[in-house]
Amino acid sequence: MDVLVIGGTGVISTGITRQLVDAGHGVTIFNRGETDIEIPETVSEIHGDRFDHDAFESAVADVDVDVVVDMMCFGLEDAESDIRAFGGDIEQFIFTSTVDVYHRPPERNPVTEDATREPPVSDYAEGKAAAEDRFREAEREGAFDVTIIRPWSTYGEGGAIFHTFGGDTYYLERIRQGKPIVVHGDGTSLWGSCHRDDVARAYVNAVGNEVAYGETYHVTSEEVITWNQYHRRVAAALDAPEPDLVHIPTDVLREVAPDRTEMLRDHFQYSTVFDNGKARRDLDFEYTVSFEDGVERTVEWLDDHDEIEVGEGDAFEDELVAAWRESTDEFVADFE
Repeated sequence: MDVLVIGGTGVISTGITRQLVDAGHGVTIFNRGETDIEIPETVSEIHGDRFDHDAFESAVADVDVDVVVDMMCFGLEDAESDIRAFGGDIEQFIFTSTVDVYHRPPERNPVTEDATREPPVSDYAEGKAAAEDRFREAEREGAFDVTIIRPWSTYGEGGAIFHTFGGDTYYLERIRQGKPIVVHGDGTSLWGSCHRDDVARAYVNAVGNEVAYGETYHVTSEEVITWNQYHRRVAAALDAPEPDLVHIPTDVLREVAPDRTEMLRDHFQYSTVFDNGKARRDLDFEYTVSFEDGVERTVEWLDDHDEIEVGEGDAFEDELVAAWRESTDEFVADFE
């Protein structure tokens, strides 16, 4: 089939683009053309601003494809633009949503695709949920068949390895050097990362798959671990010393570093497990890249591209650890 990928060179979409070509599909990508990522020579490229809706719709007006995969739709206005651009002209629209659409903490684990989405945990989640609803409405109106995919934490070559303070790469040097690592709470909340190659394969298997029309799927990790285990596995992947984990309550971290803990507030603090049963059944989803192997590959890419930087975040974490340990020692001493 002929497929247009809106994005095409991001962490997930690079995998999608390459695997679509490997599967024999004709592929066109639309993006700004600013990312230096190697893609197959057979891929056609259109460059432009996806968020300049008039220009975007004009640029794709003559693109003749069967399926559109949108990695860059973040809200209702973007969804409306997609419907104007492709409604009535394509067979299938694959929308990249997110597990962030679910209310947190979840009512129960594992979370299934029909779990409650209200109230939203963030503006990002609210925008994705609104886009989901608009695409379902367009589907009922006959614009195109819709498949919605909700990834979780996807990583891989060209992407980040997350930690309590986000995705800054100084964390990797701290791990390598055996420096203390701040962990929110007691480190027993659950998290799961899925390598982009496994996520991308589910997208490719959704293309032209009539079973997936009108359906919504989780495509997430099946190696759900505690944050303590997470940091230890990162260290093992980098052949680094056993990490020195410093546990600090989430509310304290939010108070002292609000600008560094937005992801902690919206995501990391919650224990979640997502049911991938539908994707395994319909999209042949399979978790094949272990977290340690994926980390090794991702960090190797970061090293090769000189993307690991040590700076302000590293100094902040040193100061935070020192202050926390001093205050904790004083607190304990008061009761001795």
